Amino acid sequence: MIGYLVSLGMGLAVGVAYGLVHVRSPAPPLIALIGLLGMVLGEQMVSAAWPRVAPPPHSAIQQPSDQARAIR
Repeated sequence: MIGYLVSLGMGLAVGVAYGLVHVRSPAPPLIALIGLLGMVLGEQMVSAAWPRVAPPPHSAIQQPSDQARAIR
């Protein structure tokens, strides 16, 4: 989370510097940035929902039960 805040802060600082020297930013238009935000949010939603939808993986190696350990 700190990395995101640092990135946002640095972006704001560069934006202010560009504004002070009246240089046009090489950043894409706002509509492209909103599209990128949608892509990131969609990816996060799939990552969050996947463990709830996908069946749990099955192990090929079975662990002995407590009764089997007691017999040994």
